[in-house]
Amino acid sequence: MLRIDELSFWEKSSYFENIDFLIIGSGIVGMSTALFLKVKYPKAKIVIIERGYLPTGASSKNAGFTCFGSPTELYDDLQHISEHQVWETFSDRYNGLKSLFELVEPESIQYDACKSWDLIASNAKNDINPNFIKYINEKALEITKVKEIYREDSAAVSNFGFQHIKTAYCNSLEGGINTGLLVKSLYQKVIEADVQVIFGIEALSMENSNNNVEIFTNRGIIKSEHCIIATNGFASQWIDEDIQPARAQVLVTNPIPNLKVRGTFHYEKGYYYFRNIGDRILLGGGRNIDIKGENTANFGTTGAIQNRLKSLLRETILPNEEFNIDYTWSGIMGVGATKSPILRMLNKNTAIGVRLGGMGVALGSQVGKKLSSYF
Repeated sequence: MLRIDELSFWEKSSYFENIDFLIIGSGIVGMSTALFLKVKYPKAKIVIIERGYLPTGASSKNAGFTCFGSPTELYDDLQHISEHQVWETFSDRYNGLKSLFELVEPESIQYDACKSWDLIASNAKNDINPNFIKYINEKALEITKVKEIYREDSAAVSNFGFQHIKTAYCNSLEGGINTGLLVKSLYQKVIEADVQVIFGIEALSMENSNNNVEIFTNRGIIKSEHCIIATNGFASQWIDEDIQPARAQVLVTNPIPNLKVRGTFHYEKGYYYFRNIGDRILLGGGRNIDIKGENTANFGTTGAIQNRLKSLLRETILPNEEFNIDYTWSGIMGVGATKSPILRMLNKNTAIGVRLGGMGVALGSQVGKKLSSYF
């Protein structure tokens, strides 16, 4: 493949010269940033570079949940994180979904306001009580202006055919989207906005001056007046902060006739999550059984986690159904000790927005909007 310095006049002038904003990463954050920048600077030349032939990390590999806070996750977070930070993160996620729908039409990404259920295992200690539900409804009302988002729904266990589940808590505002259509829709939007997206270019390092940023890539040097880093779980090469990659494994079953499961579901404080895709079940998670091993930037699946996911399907989600696994994959998230994104200027010309903590659908466009406001 040709290096940048071997390209023609036409290619260099169209793609690689006089760049106002160079964005590293073509996921939800990167493309959202480009779109919000175009609103602010309609005549700016914006170029996105992506090392893969599709967005590499998690944007095209996530489960497609429009989620912002389940009761067990909120309860667990409140034991370890300040109350202010917990509800600030909740607010960022909820408002991030609003930012997403500023950029794409809900119907274009098959948005389904199907609600979500937080499942409580039969043998689990249930710390969620009516007083806690009242508390989180009051706090959520302050942010969303919607009353009674959360409620106990014990009938969900029999309605959906689960076993080894004693009760469930419903979130009336959560739902699901088609992840593939989300990325495709954002890509179409940036192309229509005259943003250049170039695949197969990996950014390796950078040098900053008063006038511009030089990005050293596997294809040569790219100069830009400004740079935005949107590489999420792969960001440790750019900053020495609390961020590490975290692999999330996912599987999808074959179509199951007369499937009773409809909606999006959280289990074990969100470490497991599943939903229906038509008559299939998508199930992901399990990294809590091997946190150290799953803190990796390497794609792939492991026997231990895949077997745990299959056991959960057999014993709890689809206890009376025969099924096969048609798809397996993994995505790479960016996580840290807190759930707040890293979002700041690195220098006069360069901003970074990373560490979305597995909440890229909810946070990605909001991070992009904030990044665009830095310039």
